[in-house]
Amino acid sequence: NMAAPSAPRPPRPRKEPQPLVIPRSAAEEQRLRLERLMRNPEKTVPIPEKLNEWAPRPPPEFVRDVMGSSAGAGSGEFHVYRHLRRREYQRQDFMDAMAEKQRLDEEFQKKLERNKMIAEEQTAKRRRKRQKLKEKKLQAKKNKLEQKKQEKEPDPSQEQASSEEDEEDSKEEEEKEDDAEEPSFVMGR
Repeated sequence: NMAAPSAPRPPRPRKEPQPLVIPRSAAEEQRLRLERLMRNPEKTVPIPEKLNEWAPRPPPEFVRDVMGSSAGAGSGEFHVYRHLRRREYQRQDFMDAMAEKQRLDEEFQKKLERNKMIAEEQTAKRRRKRQKLKEKKLQAKKNKLEQKKQEKEPDPSQEQASSEEDEEDSKEEEEKEDDAEEPSFVMGR
């Protein structure tokens, strides 16, 4: 009836006793917790699930021990009444708090929507401004190319024009170029 001798177990590695450290602040306590977690990274970390919010017990559907209005109630009836009253007040306070929370949530959602609409309007306005500027630059570029073509290939009808008209045209061209290089925004507004 003797059990077969089992192989001797290898000795367990002894853990060095950790010195007792009393945290003096919340930050130090957090640091100690992190150090303890990081000692063994393979070990799973217990993450507590969110606790359900407290809710009062629903009122009873059928009340069996209704106190009568006749005289001679026992000495314990007051305490029964007191507990019922406290529970009912607690339930009403909870309902009021939930209604307030719901109202605040709705206000917050409305505010988010309003902010989102304002941001979209601003974006659309800036997009229109960028498009306008882009079109203006393209138009100026086209005008410059046309001018260069006209300078390279002069029309016979333009050669007959007087030198005064050439001066007026050059002034207009300079004004057009000035318009094309006009800044699209003004600092300080």
